[in-house]
Amino acid sequence: LLCNKQRGAPLSPLRSPSGHAGATLGSMATPTVDSHARYGEPRGESAGRSEAGARAGSGHPPLTGAPTDHHNLEEACRFCFDVLMSHFRRTTCPKPGFPNGEYPLFVTWDKYDQQGGSSLRGCIGNLTPIDIHDGVKKYASVSAFNDKRFSPVAEREVGALECSVTLLFNFEEAGNHLDWQVGVHGIIIEFEADRQQLSATYLPSVCSDQGWSQDECIRSLVRKAGYGGSVSPALLRGIKLTRYEGRKATVPFERYVRERKRMGMWPGQWGP
Repeated sequence: LLCNKQRGAPLSPLRSPSGHAGATLGSMATPTVDSHARYGEPRGESAGRSEAGARAGSGHPPLTGAPTDHHNLEEACRFCFDVLMSHFRRTTCPKPGFPNGEYPLFVTWDKYDQQGGSSLRGCIGNLTPIDIHDGVKKYASVSAFNDKRFSPVAEREVGALECSVTLLFNFEEAGNHLDWQVGVHGIIIEFEADRQQLSATYLPSVCSDQGWSQDECIRSLVRKAGYGGSVSPALLRGIKLTRYEGRKATVPFERYVRERKRMGMWPGQWGP
């Protein structure tokens, strides 16, 4: 599932549960957005807390807290850079140094330019709970090299990248299309138009980043679902909306390198 961030290229069509073009799906997963039990509560909230002994000698500090704790999300971002560096330098990827569990998740790559701005370079994830260690590793690579909106990330670009990891939780059906909060919730909309079932999603940060009201966000999401007709009151009343929350951390490449060297986890073959 591709995320939609307006800083980069527009969202490409995803497939709705019925298979019609809708929100934004990559080739990785097709979430069944009308099956709320599949979202449910993430599992393994404290998984990984007892793994400290298994991490001995890895360079990582003992695992503490839940996967959604900020320091663990930052370590997940650093691990995403480990995946990229291992790919480009053809070395074995280090093991994850953050607690495991099962969550829906997204990995996002942004690239900074010389003017201090940034643009989306890749963002793909999954709206169903998956193993965090496997999912972060998978989508770190997939979002960097297989987001079809962009060319694959090149090694020369890595120094200008920052990585974000978002874990999603608290999926629940809303009472209507405005039963959610900007800056708090991500949303999935489903609706019928022109005899097609359409759907689309925005992650929790998108609407607040764009400065949109709820109405502006919904109307934008209807367009992203592939509908070009009038966004009438009747269409809005017919929207089935699922809201969810997320925890996100972001780490730029420069800080990643500094922290890996401080931890004694920067392989010599990766350069000075």
